[in-house]
Formats: sequence, C-alpha cells, structure tokens
Amino acid sequence: MPCALCGDIIPAEVNRCPACGAWARRRDFRAVGVAVFMLLGFDAFVALGSGISLLRMAHPLRHETHGTYDAVATGEAIAPYTEVFTVYALLAVVTGVLYLFWFWRAYGQSPGPHRHHRAWALFGWFTPIVNLWLPPRMVYEVWVNSGRYRTAERQAAGAVVAAWWCCAVLGVLLARAFARGSTDSLAEARFDVHLGVAAAGCLALSAALCMANVFQITRLQTGQEVVARS
Repeated sequence: MPCALCGDIIPAEVNRCPACGAWARRRDFRAVGVAVFMLLGFDAFVALGSGISLLRMAHPLRHETHGTYDAVATGEAIAPYTEVFTVYALLAVVTGVLYLFWFWRAYGQSPGPHRHHRAWALFGWFTPIVNLWLPPRMVYEVWVNSGRYRTAERQAAGAVVAAWWCCAVLGVLLARAFARGSTDSLAEARFDVHLGVAAAGCLALSAALCMANVFQITRLQTGQEVVARS
C-alpha cells in the first residue's frame, strides 16, 4: 500500500513507511479523507446542477398566466427533479458511510480531552434529538483540537461548522417539502420550483462547507506525524 504522506510503497509486514517513517496505522487516513472530499465535491456538483436547471425552469413560469398555465405539463416537467433528489439522497448515504468511517478515525486521533465518549462519534448521528446538535459540536471539537488555533481562528472554524450543519438540515427539510409540493395552480408551481432551487442551493453549500472541515482536519492530523518526526 502506498504511504499517505510520501507515496512510497509500505510492505505489509512493517508498521512504518521505510521512506518517511509514517505509522502504518495512519497511512490510509489521508486516502480516506481524499475519498470523502471527492465524494462531497461530486454531491455538491449534482445539487448545484439541479438547482441551476430548476432555476431555468422558473423563468418561463414567470410569464405564464392562469389562462395559459398547463398543470399537467408542468407537473411532468418537475417530476424528474424529485427523482434527482432521491438519487442525491442515495449518494449522500454512500458519502455519509465513508464520512463516518473517516470521522471515527479522526476523533480517535485528535488530542484530548474529549467531552464525549468516542462511541458518540457514530451513535450521535442516529440518536433522535441528539443528532440535531451533537454531530457539529464533535466535528468542531476535533477540528480545533487537531491544531493550534487562536481565538479568532476557533470562531471562524465554529462558523464554518455551524453554517455547514444549518445548510444540511435546511436542505433536507426543503427537499422533502419540494417532493410533497403541488403543481395544481400556477402559484403552487412557482412556489414548488423555488423550494427546489433553495433545497439544491442549501445542499450544495453544505457539501462544500463539509469539504472544508474534512480537508482541514485531514491536513492537520496527517501533518502531526511530520511535526512529531521533525
């Protein structure tokens, strides 16, 4: 397997990279972080493309009148976007599974002390009510504990994490509202399209902000080995 730091091949029977001395237990951490980063980028691209396409659909609806509006045709045109959001949800599940594996490693490798047991790095995402506030708090804790941050930098990291989580939750709620929307009237169709655009924008932004915390935490934790060896 190639070393995550220098790229040299690490034999399976050794615990450290022969070229740079990186520990084998962390040699794949950076690779997992890169994989999560790329999947999040793909998710953001899909959501952004859907939002732009829906936005283009909103333009003709502005010029429609109650006399010329065709509810059936509009419903058929909007229906595929519900399927797009379903596909996006499946992609998000795949990304989420890999993200949880990455976060479990990141939480275990980050310097302590931690306010919560490591098990919450997994169960905190699935426990009702708790999953509304605990996951972003733990991500923020791992982020700031993995490096040496001043107060302003900690606040900036907290703002990124808070914006990511708010956009993710809002995007999911808006996407569900869009899927249940109606096109029976012109006003309802316009509102439903705007809901879809807002949902796609929030989901794209949340994926981009999540890329930021994955990149920074992975960079900081893989950099710790270099500092320790120097």
